[in-house]
Amino acid sequence: MPTPSAAAQVIVSVIPIVGIVMGCLVILFYLLWDYKYKVFLVEKGLRKDKPFDFIAFCLLSGLILLTLGICLVVVFLVIDGFSYSVLGGMIPASIGISMLLFVKISGRMKSRNE
Repeated sequence: MPTPSAAAQVIVSVIPIVGIVMGCLVILFYLLWDYKYKVFLVEKGLRKDKPFDFIAFCLLSGLILLTLGICLVVVFLVIDGFSYSVLGGMIPASIGISMLLFVKISGRMKSRNE
């Protein structure tokens, strides 16, 4: 199998770098324009602040992390057996469980206070 030329190797190595830079620029301009839009709305008095729902955020994050962690644990157990790589799935799973426990405990505390 012939080795590719030096120019081809340079082009192949530059393509991902250009893609990453362009993606970062798109994100940067989106954030910049969104910020300017929000400032404009505040100046005109059209924007109303919405309170951040921390319980819903913890519920969603907990469910996502728990399912991701369980999937990673299963994959790592199938690939490597029980080894240190399983921690890569157990860590997000345990964070997800703790977030779901927070949602459950805060719901109980809220019902006691009312």
